[in-house]
Amino acid sequence: MNQTTDRLTVGVDLGGTNLRIGLVDYSGAVIEVHEQSSIGTADELIEIIVQKINAWGSNNTIQSVGVGVAGMIDYEGVVHYAPNLPEFAGVPLQPLLAQRLEHPVVVDNDANMAAWGEVNHGAAQGYDAALVITLGTGIGGGVIVGGQIYRGAHGFAAEVGHWQFDPAGPLCACGGRGHWEAMASGSALGRMAQEQAAAGNAPALLALVDGDAHSLTGHHVVQALATSDEVAQSIWTQFTRAVGVGLAGLINLFDPSVVVISGGLVVLGEVLLNPIASVVAEEIEGSQYRFKVQILPAVLGDQAGLVGAAAMARDLVP
Repeated sequence: MNQTTDRLTVGVDLGGTNLRIGLVDYSGAVIEVHEQSSIGTADELIEIIVQKINAWGSNNTIQSVGVGVAGMIDYEGVVHYAPNLPEFAGVPLQPLLAQRLEHPVVVDNDANMAAWGEVNHGAAQGYDAALVITLGTGIGGGVIVGGQIYRGAHGFAAEVGHWQFDPAGPLCACGGRGHWEAMASGSALGRMAQEQAAAGNAPALLALVDGDAHSLTGHHVVQALATSDEVAQSIWTQFTRAVGVGLAGLINLFDPSVVVISGGLVVLGEVLLNPIASVVAEEIEGSQYRFKVQILPAVLGDQAGLVGAAAMARDLVP
């Protein structure tokens, strides 16, 4: 058997914005990929997934299928809660897909799948204890313990963006107050910029959006940061501190060997990672007495979810 051509699996990454479906070989290389908006009903998106997999299966030997979904998924592959994919709440996705496809199917949380991708084919390879944190519109995460994904009693573990970071903090997208996601995500970075602009403190940022403070996003902060704008630098310091304090708490809880950071901001490299590492060193318990925890950028980019789902699907094959 040629492992790179005869052991193909399919990885599906179903997020609140995009649906990605990839045909992946044993090495983690993506051979073909289909990408589109994830706007649609559950039935419509399931039909697209089934049709694409069946089309690929007519010309390839597909062993199994893995699906990552942006939501709370139990051990039976049922979606219990998906605020960014409300049509999928209550959908028994694994049984439905297993019935429609001629392949074994596994369904899990999308952040768990992305973490599994980095463990098998990315920056977390070789580590039995790792945290993989995605800084995007929200904050997602996967916890690796003993070389396996930690899922908790019901499959809902590692909702790292939704522990209460500050009881008096801003509202989170989920409706809770002061969650880490509300303080340290890409959306939070944009909110900080809007607040400074509304207070009249950010003329350089306002110039980027023709004076419309409400349209400021984290991308504009990064753009102004490149010009050494003092307000943008102050916002960035506040933001990276919030990320670092949250990571220090997670490191205290799980004692990983490595923390892998993914998401669009990772392209900034040391501009992002160095201040976060400095805050972690300040805030972590017993910093001077413990082993150093590496903080590394992810390497799989926006394909981490589908590569991880395909890797998890391989575990279904004897």
